[in-house]
Amino acid sequence: MQTVVECVPNFSEGRDPGKVEAIIAALLAGPDVYLLDKEMDADHNRSVITFVGTRETVGEAALRAIGKAAELIDLNRHTGAHPRLGATDVVPFVPVAGVALEDCVHIAEWVAEETWRRFRIPTYLYEAAARRTERKNLENIRKGQFEGVREEVRTNPERRPDFGEAALHATAGATVVGARKFLIAFNINLNTSDVSVAKSIARKIRASSGGMPHVKAMGVDLKARKLAQVSMNLTDFETTSLATAFAAVGREAVAQSITIAGSEVVGLVPRRALEDAAVRYLKVENFHPDLVFENRLARVMESGAAAKRAGASSLRSLAEGFVHAVASETPTPGGGSVSALAGALAAALEEMVCRITLRRATYAVHHKTLEQSLQRLASLRDRQLENVDRDARSYDNVLAAMKLPKSTEAEKAQRARALEDASKLAASVPLETAELAAETRQVVETLRGVTLPQAASDLAVALSLADAARRGGIENVRANLSSIQDKGWLAQIEEKLRQLEKTAK
Repeated sequence: MQTVVECVPNFSEGRDPGKVEAIIAALLAGPDVYLLDKEMDADHNRSVITFVGTRETVGEAALRAIGKAAELIDLNRHTGAHPRLGATDVVPFVPVAGVALEDCVHIAEWVAEETWRRFRIPTYLYEAAARRTERKNLENIRKGQFEGVREEVRTNPERRPDFGEAALHATAGATVVGARKFLIAFNINLNTSDVSVAKSIARKIRASSGGMPHVKAMGVDLKARKLAQVSMNLTDFETTSLATAFAAVGREAVAQSITIAGSEVVGLVPRRALEDAAVRYLKVENFHPDLVFENRLARVMESGAAAKRAGASSLRSLAEGFVHAVASETPTPGGGSVSALAGALAAALEEMVCRITLRRATYAVHHKTLEQSLQRLASLRDRQLENVDRDARSYDNVLAAMKLPKSTEAEKAQRARALEDASKLAASVPLETAELAAETRQVVETLRGVTLPQAASDLAVALSLADAARRGGIENVRANLSSIQDKGWLAQIEEKLRQLEKTAK
């Protein structure tokens, strides 16, 4: 992509993985959009999604997500520790490459206007896109939250949205859209359940109270963990670093005879921010960016990029990233993603055989069949490649559901529902992988005798890969059935598995 814009929408849903997955699927439904990260927090009841797109595609992707969130989230039923104004609460656009902050302002303005026009959700502009000085700060817009703003906007002209009428959407509230520099969401958990302590520390360190510049902070009650949290946004980490913020909270905590339990970054963080934090604590006197191995490697690789582009790229380097991800200690990507990749490779091999054969005039009588097969295979390949990511995300949703609180009967019931929904999705993706693999295998059979005999070994490999994808998909379906209580749904899945196994035999 020649232009890269980051978008980090926050949604008022952190307990139902199925809803969050549906929102992600909506935003990824268009071209040139890539998911980077997903964070769900049950205490905050909030999700933070990080994705990138081009200057032309990122806004439309955000709108797809806003529309889906409006369908799925009802703020009248929403509770959580984090303040919120809308189902899609805030949508910032951040310049990354080939774009300026002003470009992101234009994107934000268009998205804000389209959100009102398409979904009748009123919108406010903030940060660099703000049209009024007092609206640069998100907390000024969100003051009173959904319930308070819903009442005040009807009578107070100062609270009217930038786009829309003087009334919030009945269930989706209002959405705040803006443009800004890179922001780091940084939370520090305290070894106390007294949220007043966290609120006191937040008041002392945030910029609006005379604390550190470019720091926004509030105290949050993490009831499920029985901890209090200082939740911060560092809007300019070059001015106030992670290390500076951490040290300040630490000093204030010690002053109140409290220690820090731990810290967390929500979303993504620039490497340089972590480098700066490490250098400050280690007091490295001779530090410069080239001392970091990855920085030096990137510079060396970039200097040789022109030469590399002139020759053939390494096939090993193309595969290495995924293989290393599979080999890592994280549970995703796992067997479901690997099965989907095997299915994609099977279809790709068959595509190659079709293209080679189409170049031979002696096979002209079969060209129509080959062209039809080629189109079918391309679709199968693309769908399997989508399942590589979908399978990993669906299992992440299962893990998120398992982490939901279960202290009360209501929490147990909500956790069980979330786990059931997440497990259904986690079973549905590998089922589709197996079905696509079975279809790919059928195409192999039709190509026997109408393609070059020299490519018979490639078809044989494709056949083996398709079988592996089908078997792997079936195994991953069965692995997710134990958490599902819906007997009717289970019966349907078992029947589909029997048909897949019967067809293979």
